[in-house]
Amino acid sequence: VQLQASGGGSVQAGGSLRLSCVASGRTFSNYIMGWFRQAPGKEREFVATINRSGGSTDHADSVKGRFTISRDNAKATVYLQMNSLRPEDTAVYYCAASPSLYGRRPDSYLYWGQGTQVTVSS
Repeated sequence: VQLQASGGGSVQAGGSLRLSCVASGRTFSNYIMGWFRQAPGKEREFVATINRSGGSTDHADSVKGRFTISRDNAKATVYLQMNSLRPEDTAVYYCAASPSLYGRRPDSYLYWGQGTQVTVSS
């Protein structure tokens, strides 16, 4: 499956962005989807994941209450709504797809998008 992320940009602290990730090539609803991020000099970290139906989600503690993952299987798209953004949210954000494992570990995800930059200024 091919993943194309978009929606990043530069915002001030307290602002909002919505990331989108469109999948192609295989049946989107067969995949568990996740969002990860990587800041300069840091390891890639888990942000959120959603199961195949969209009925179950998990968010990292650092974004809980501010970010929301969702999906539209008819549009083969997963979203990350980001509100109340903070400078520490600055990173490249990646979407990823897992055929079978639902979790927070990056190595559970086989397919990755190219990343979209999010920059939050204070």
